[in-house]
Parts: sequence; C-alpha cells; structure tokens
Amino acid sequence: MRKLIIIILSILLIVGAFFVGGKIANSKQKKKPNFNKIVNTVYTKTVKNKVVPVAITTSGNLSAKRKIDLYAEVQGVLNKTNKDIKAGTKFSKGQTILSINSDEFYANLQAQKSTFFNSLTSVMPDIQLDYPDAYPKWQNYLNSLDINKTLPKLPETTSDQEKFFISGRGINTSYYNVKNLEAKLVKYRIRAPFSGVLTEAMVTEGTLVRSGQKLGEFIDTSVFELEVNINEAYADLLKVGNKVDVSNINNTKTWKAEVIRINAKVDQTTQTIKAYLQVKGDGLRDGMYLNASLQTKEIDNAIEISRKLLVNDTKVYVVNDTVLSLRAIKPVYFTNETVVIQGLINGTDILSKPIPGAHDGMLVKKLIDEEN
Repeated sequence: MRKLIIIILSILLIVGAFFVGGKIANSKQKKKPNFNKIVNTVYTKTVKNKVVPVAITTSGNLSAKRKIDLYAEVQGVLNKTNKDIKAGTKFSKGQTILSINSDEFYANLQAQKSTFFNSLTSVMPDIQLDYPDAYPKWQNYLNSLDINKTLPKLPETTSDQEKFFISGRGINTSYYNVKNLEAKLVKYRIRAPFSGVLTEAMVTEGTLVRSGQKLGEFIDTSVFELEVNINEAYADLLKVGNKVDVSNINNTKTWKAEVIRINAKVDQTTQTIKAYLQVKGDGLRDGMYLNASLQTKEIDNAIEISRKLLVNDTKVYVVNDTVLSLRAIKPVYFTNETVVIQGLINGTDILSKPIPGAHDGMLVKKLIDEEN
C-alpha cells in the first residue's frame, strides 16, 4: 500500500512538472507585434492645363538716365549760393548749383572789352573816309555796344578790301579775345542743365577750387534705366518696345518699364546680352536693385509648378486614389523657382508641396491645397 502511494505521488509530481514547465515555456514566447500601416497626408492640386505666358526673370541696378559729374574748368574760391551745396539738395533747370568767385577774371574781361571798344573807335574815321557805304553799319554796331553786356556779332563785310582793312587793324583779334573770355566767364557758375538732385557734393563754401577738380554729381530723378542680362537663347524673343514689369527685391512695389535698347554684342563669358529698360515712377532711386519680368511667348496646354516637385527633371508624383505614382512629363521652360510642364491630363491630382521620403507606391491621404 505504501509503495502504491509513493508511485501515485511520483506520477502526479511528474505530470505537475510537465504542466508547470509548459506554462513557463509559453510565458517566454514573444508575441508577434502588430504593425499599423503609416498613411502620410499630402497636399495636392488638380491639373488644369491652360496657356502659360513665359517670362524671363532677371535683375539689375537702376541708374539715372541723365547723370553728370560736376568738374571745375576754372580756379577760384567757392561762393555761397541760395541753396546748400550738400547731397540731396534739389535744383530746378537753370538754377545755380555752384558759383566760383570770378571778380578778378571779370575785371580782366572788362579791360579787354574796353580795348576792343577803343580799337573800333579809332578806325571809324578811316572807315568813313575809305568805305563810306560800310560806315553806317559799323557806326550802328559801335552805338549798340554795352560794356556790361556780351558783345554782339560783328557786322558782315561786303568786300575783300573792307575785310582786309578790319582784320589788319586787329578788330577781329580783339573781338575774339573778348568772346573767349566771355565763354570762360560762364564756367565760373555751374547751372542745372535739367531739374534734379545733387547726389554727391565734394566741396563746401569757401573751398579753393582748382581747374579739373571734381565737385560732385547731379542726376535727373524723373527717368531711370535698368541694365539687365538676358540669356542669348532668348535674344530673338526680346524686342525694343516690349513692356516689362519691374519690382523691388521685397516685391512690395512694382513699376512699368519698356525695352529701349538691346546690345548687339554677346558676352563671351556668360553668353548673355545686355538689354536696357526705361523706368519712370515714384519711389525709384539711383543704384536701387530691381527684379524684372519680361514677357516673351506663350505655351499652350501646360501648367506651371515648383521645381521642387520635379523628380530627375522628367517626372512628378501623381496621386491615384491613395497611392503615389511617378508620372513622366515634358519640362518646357525653367525659371529660378518654377517650371512649365506638359504631358499631364486635366483632372490629374499631383503633389502641390514636396514630402520627404516620397516613393512610388507610397500610401497617402489627399488634402486639397487651397493656396494653389
């Protein structure tokens, strides 16, 4: 009996050990993880093919169409004028910008006029005696002389004898000496050739000015030119008279411009040509950096998208239901930020914004991009 109990207990112990071992083994088995499929949300837009105007974008620095450097042609001390000789001062056409003291020179001019007057007076009796027909015109000329005014033109001689007589007495020499000084006197006062602004002033009142010295810079602020470089490939699309939209670097202001000149020479280094645009309007400044958009031609049955959406420059991602798919396209025209493409059917949904890690067959959820 005792043996039987021992045998039964042993069997129960063995069965219990197998049962417990099985439980422990099952508890150590790893459960297979459940992976949820990741679906990315993407922005899309629907293709609507249309006529896309092609614009050449370029940029350059604005320059006043009329700009002059002011130089002294005479020597003297700079006088005070009605307006300050400072950058930013405006002058109307004909107003004095700079005035150099000419007292000494003016006195010399008056002395030369007196010499001429005396020379002409001394020959009047001889003219009356030898050329009585010419005497009245010379007498009228002598009466019209005013030492405080510019000399009038000499009377025309009617014969060779009269011409030789006048020349031989030194009248012509004395006359042209005075006219030379009169022309030089004008250079002591620099007047505005057009209405504009003094953009640079290199002297002040009381400064001793020397001949050949630069005094400043004066510009016309009503008309400007913009020099831009155009790729030689588009040269045949650019014509004089083309209208151009120009804007500042922040695109907060725009102006209308016109192509007025096109250089016939191609830059060998950059393979570009220079075009010159005329711009008018408020807010323009000499030296301002502007962007220009030149309308050249139109492309039918195309759309314009961001260059960031291109894959290898020949494909774009389209969305078929919930799957991304690569679609071949034909790029027609590139700009710095966009590209004009053909080859997509109207109604096709394409990405409007690039997504990282995009690949063919990727599961996505469409979200219409209202901004595009």
